[in-house]
Amino acid sequence: MYPKEYIQYLVHFHSDRDYFECHEILEEYWKETDPGNKESVWVGLILLAVSAYHHRRGNFSGAKRTLEKAEKIFKHQAESLTEIGLHVNQLFMLVSGHLQEISANTPYRSYILPISDPLLLKQCSERCVEQGFTWGQESDLSENGIVHRHKLRDRSDVIEERIKALAAKKDSV
Repeated sequence: MYPKEYIQYLVHFHSDRDYFECHEILEEYWKETDPGNKESVWVGLILLAVSAYHHRRGNFSGAKRTLEKAEKIFKHQAESLTEIGLHVNQLFMLVSGHLQEISANTPYRSYILPISDPLLLKQCSERCVEQGFTWGQESDLSENGIVHRHKLRDRSDVIEERIKALAAKKDSV
């Protein structure tokens, strides 16, 4: 019923708190299913994970900027959020509260997304167990491989893609 990539996103978001991996998984899915639609619910969820990643690293301006973008998308995608098993009003309150915390430079804390569909929660919990994770586990702030993941991965393909996109944009002007 739900895309496996979305379930995997939720598993990482709520267990090992690998927000970088959340971004990677859902970005690939979004590019395959709804490419170019920057108002997609998937983009909102990607931005939510990116915001949590920045917040955990103490990058408050990056966290705020990306969470504000996610919030804007979520407001336009309320029906889609319901369709993917999230409780919309609770999500809006959660995002609003985190924006206030980020604006006040409050240190990061892990949080749980308001999943309204018990079947989705069951699928995520089962996947967690299969992968040796614990659902709802707090983020381990001493785990540099998770907290500073972007510094540890080979992103040369992404950088090359960005350079090509910039060159193409420059050529079209």
